[in-house]
Amino acid sequence: MTRDFLPVSQADMKKRGWEQCDFVYITGDAYIDHPSFGTAIISRVLEAHGYKVGIISQPDWKDDGSIAVLGEPRLGFLVSGGNMDSMVNHYAVSKKRRKTDAYTPGGIMGKRPDYAVVVYCNLIRRTFPKAPIIIGGIEASLRRLAHYDYWSDKLKHSILIDSQADLISYGMGERSIVEIADALDSGLNVRDITFINGTVYKTSSLDSVYDAILLPSFQELEKDKKAYAKSFYIQYSNTDPITGKRLAEPYRDNLYVVQNPPSAPLSTEEMDQVYGLPYMRAWHPSYDKEGGVPAFSEIKFSLISNRGCFGSCSFCALTFHQGRIIQARSHESLVEEAQLLTQEKDFKGYIHDVGGPTANFRYPACGKQLTHGACKNKQCLFPEPCKNLRADHTDYIELLRKLRCIPKVKKVFIRSGIRFDYLLADSKGKFLEELCRYHVSGQLKVAPEHVSDQVLSLMGKPQNQVYKRFCGEYRKMNEKLGLKQYLVPYLMSSHPGSTMKAAVELAEYLRDLGYMPEQVQDFYPTPSTISTCMYYTGLDPRTMKPVYVPKNPHEKAMQRALIQYRRPENRALVEEALKLAKRTDLIGYGEKCLIRPEKTDPPQAKAAPKPGKKKTIRNIHKKKGN
Repeated sequence: MTRDFLPVSQADMKKRGWEQCDFVYITGDAYIDHPSFGTAIISRVLEAHGYKVGIISQPDWKDDGSIAVLGEPRLGFLVSGGNMDSMVNHYAVSKKRRKTDAYTPGGIMGKRPDYAVVVYCNLIRRTFPKAPIIIGGIEASLRRLAHYDYWSDKLKHSILIDSQADLISYGMGERSIVEIADALDSGLNVRDITFINGTVYKTSSLDSVYDAILLPSFQELEKDKKAYAKSFYIQYSNTDPITGKRLAEPYRDNLYVVQNPPSAPLSTEEMDQVYGLPYMRAWHPSYDKEGGVPAFSEIKFSLISNRGCFGSCSFCALTFHQGRIIQARSHESLVEEAQLLTQEKDFKGYIHDVGGPTANFRYPACGKQLTHGACKNKQCLFPEPCKNLRADHTDYIELLRKLRCIPKVKKVFIRSGIRFDYLLADSKGKFLEELCRYHVSGQLKVAPEHVSDQVLSLMGKPQNQVYKRFCGEYRKMNEKLGLKQYLVPYLMSSHPGSTMKAAVELAEYLRDLGYMPEQVQDFYPTPSTISTCMYYTGLDPRTMKPVYVPKNPHEKAMQRALIQYRRPENRALVEEALKLAKRTDLIGYGEKCLIRPEKTDPPQAKAAPKPGKKKTIRNIHKKKGN
């Protein structure tokens, strides 16, 4: 059979000679058959194992019939909210509705519901009451146990309960989804599939669950934020596929949600197989009339070289989703995909990115991770690089050189983020020159996030002096190469621990740098991060110590305004913030001042006396409104 998109209609099924799909995959995104999208990977992996998979993209959740266009599947429904959590997709951190959706044809907003996984699953339950439902992807993975929901500002059940689904395939699901499919295909009832790593299931009894850590009940968590912080940290400490334990969370009426340990990471050979499947590497042609799908243009000429991240930033959910053990593709696999890119009609000679969650991670942090797992109570890079860390860019340099040598390739960029403390830890010191000489397009984006060591400590980021050292090394290298290239720092306001004093410290740093960011990212409390736990509980779950949390919208606006203190529209907020921080020394005409004192109008001109009236002179001073 010639390469083609998977069926999206009964007509497509008939072309393939199918009477029934084995699985119907419901997704909140447009259907893009490319390995940057979870729907494509999971459906193609199942296809490679002999299963028939059909796709229903962005069904109309107000119409029960929209879920039935491919009929009832033989084995079950697969459901994902899409490449992003649907609430993050829909709302900015201010909780204001976004205007566009990059994962929808034409960028149109409103083609998926809020809490998409829950809505889709309940729609399936109404239409096909007995069909097995397996949920996965970011939205399901990060809500797999009780979690704080920022948009409703309350604690929510495991998504398994609210969605009425049978199983969660969490994380990067290639292993677990095939095991689930094989179990269902063998005739096993979905309720009896309780033994697969990388899954979460419901049960009315723990009699057969002999080795689980019993978490506090949902009722306890609702009553006591300290209990939630402790429970969350137990979950965080059991995200490793080698050392992770089974977890059980009690609910009312003899109901338990049980999380099995994570799936094992993929080997290089398995990664190559996944990324070498027969993807169409395009959006479905039915979207051509809308101009395609905006998100695809961002990744069309990029290469995913690795998974996982041992950086473990507090505000990032990667530890919960991809884990801390790095999984990398081979050079051969990446070169082969790059050669495919050069054959695209609109390829201009530029590979936009070669990376992953962190571009310059190509190995596990240390040799023991693959046999003993990542350390439970230690981080690889924080507060400083572990003495066992393998900091080596040799393999990444070789890969980039091979990609640069491919005919038709003019330049290979790195845009997915460099971990600068890891770069500095590499004693060979060769990567920085390679990076500056070949892989920067005038500006290198890095993520120091803040400059206050107090805030950085809570973020799990290196101290500010490490970033300063990197800045110096980057500047010297560009001078050596005769290049004018700059650093663009990503900065975050209002992260837990960020007092007004810390926010002023960040503003002073930007003043001295002579740089004002065009955009500022407020901390966004998304499910399953340490920072979100701090935001909700006011406690650092690692130490159980209290943490100051800026929650008031006006205070957050002041912290954001300080980062962009030069903007005239921010002046009043900046002045208020400086007064609150007792830093009025930064209001004045000195070179270190952030803003000038409030101006007054000049004296009014003398009015000519009217005939027959006594001449009067008045100087009127009016304050300008801000």
